Amino acid sequence: MKAVIAVPATLALVYRAYSHKSLTPLGILTAALTAAAHAVHPWNLPFVLLCVFFLAGTRVTKIKAGVKAGLTLSSQGNAGGEGPRTHVQVLANSLMASILSLLHAYQLRMRREAIVTHGQVPEGSFCYSWGGDLLVVGIIANYAAVSADTFSSELGILSRSTPRLLTSFSLRKVPRGTNGGVTLWGLVAGLLGSMIVVTSALLFLPLCGEDTKGRVGGGDSWTVNQKATLAWGLCLWGALGSVLDSLLGGWFQKSVRDVRSGKIVEGDGGVRVLTSESAETHAHERFDKVTTDAKAKLLHGEGSRAVEKQSTGSVDSASTTDPYDPKDKHRSSHFGDLKPTRVAESGLDLLDNNDVNFLMAFTMSVGAMVLAGWYWGVPLESIFKA
Repeated sequence: MKAVIAVPATLALVYRAYSHKSLTPLGILTAALTAAAHAVHPWNLPFVLLCVFFLAGTRVTKIKAGVKAGLTLSSQGNAGGEGPRTHVQVLANSLMASILSLLHAYQLRMRREAIVTHGQVPEGSFCYSWGGDLLVVGIIANYAAVSADTFSSELGILSRSTPRLLTSFSLRKVPRGTNGGVTLWGLVAGLLGSMIVVTSALLFLPLCGEDTKGRVGGGDSWTVNQKATLAWGLCLWGALGSVLDSLLGGWFQKSVRDVRSGKIVEGDGGVRVLTSESAETHAHERFDKVTTDAKAKLLHGEGSRAVEKQSTGSVDSASTTDPYDPKDKHRSSHFGDLKPTRVAESGLDLLDNNDVNFLMAFTMSVGAMVLAGWYWGVPLESIFKA
């Protein structure tokens, strides 16, 4: 991509993220480096897909943000909803595409050098031919999948119907925001997000045509059926990304429900949320550690000062005005009867939301390349050849 276009466009994205507070400061820096990795590619395609995903994703996040904030709770005790995205969230959605973009840019560079230096005709094409480079399919599939997941999550939660847990044999109803919970409207929204990315890809993908036929690195013109096959194949594959994300989240990411309100508790920045049992365990561990330290100080002659410090540092903050207030950050993790107020709704506590997103993006990118290679008869090892 030409620097005269990439630099102003990157600065515009950075300014928009800063002015709209859609990214944290470190997230903005990571997004700028990601944009640079995409801009290295000689085609406009990777950079355009990054921009489309960022702009479309932040736009759907703002749709009825006030309503969505009231449907879940934050782990910090505030209303839920999507806050500024962190650098980890940026990488979870775009790292795979960055790697594939850099690898394909290297391939195109090696092909040109083969012609200039040795006069050799490259095996691959500089325009995109039917049965072309698999890396390009992986790039488009990555953004189609993460866009579908974003649209499904941000718009599906507004559905009037109650979500059904996809990983449950009975498809039981679950609170809004539960990992693995899906609605029909959420699935439709996911397809819409995938279609937006794929449509943008076809507009900026340098397809081989009559002007490139017979040239070095050229190929046969695309037929209408070939374009339709690629478009619908990628659209449906991207939409399946939101389904895979729901399955992975339902299996490996624990959803925590607040017993007081019945709402799902979300971790800021996509991190894990502790249940009351976990919080109590950590609290007891911290108390035991402080007590052990105080005893050690007594044995070393610090005397009453250590006891004084221990007693002042472990003042119980249970004297809150309303122990049932979900906005109280200092409330105890149980009711007066010691029953937990945060319980696991579904899923294993193996991955957080960022882990699930990256695993989904990786799987959909690699899966798309494998399927395209099988359909086109292109060996998968071609992705490592210049």
